Amino acid sequence: MTTYVLVHGAWHGSWSWSRVVPLLEAEGHRVFAPTLTGVGERAALLSRDVTLETHVADVVDLIRAEDLRDVVLVGHSYGGIVARHVADRVPERILSLLFLDAFVTDDGKSLSDYLPDGGQIFHDLAAGAGEGWKVPPLPASMLSVNAADVEWVESQCTPQPLATLLAPAKLSGACDRVPGIGYIRASAHEGPFEQFYHSAGERGWWRAELPCGHDIMIDMPKELAALLMEGRVRAPQMAG
Repeated sequence: MTTYVLVHGAWHGSWSWSRVVPLLEAEGHRVFAPTLTGVGERAALLSRDVTLETHVADVVDLIRAEDLRDVVLVGHSYGGIVARHVADRVPERILSLLFLDAFVTDDGKSLSDYLPDGGQIFHDLAAGAGEGWKVPPLPASMLSVNAADVEWVESQCTPQPLATLLAPAKLSGACDRVPGIGYIRASAHEGPFEQFYHSAGERGWWRAELPCGHDIMIDMPKELAALLMEGRVRAPQMAG
């Protein structure tokens, strides 16, 4: 049995993993898919005080409260930043770290630093419809969500605190010493993630691609579950 902790991306919640969790559990694995503070069904907790550190604490506290060990930690999109920080804080509890079409920020850099416009789109959205501090969800089309799920995804997404997208990473480097690290890219989505896929190869991490939109867990849940189960035991030297 393997223990998985699945961290969703910006504007999303635990609902985004609803097709993957049953597949992993059916194989006898233990799965946690927490919703981060202020989004999803926890949107009532959204405030100016919610930061990247709040979300890192959400996951670290879960791992410690449940006394989870040998965790396969998966981070999607913005959740990759959260997962990287979690692995940095409790590396002794992490078996492997998997980035799912995710941002992989280096120490001192924020998510916005890796965008062509430096994150100006988030400032504009927050200023226009988010009281200056919260970012309305992006259209599902910008995430290349499959047509059948566009309405569902847009109905579930909720505003994201702007501060979480601007916060610089605070990492010691322990996250990069986790035994098995991998990167899974959504090859049908034209987003900013190809840079991290290439960097993963340079770092010696194992890599894989799935031909779908950014929300891989929604578009190709069966294929993703298979990769997560395969990737849980991969070592860095198995990078491809």
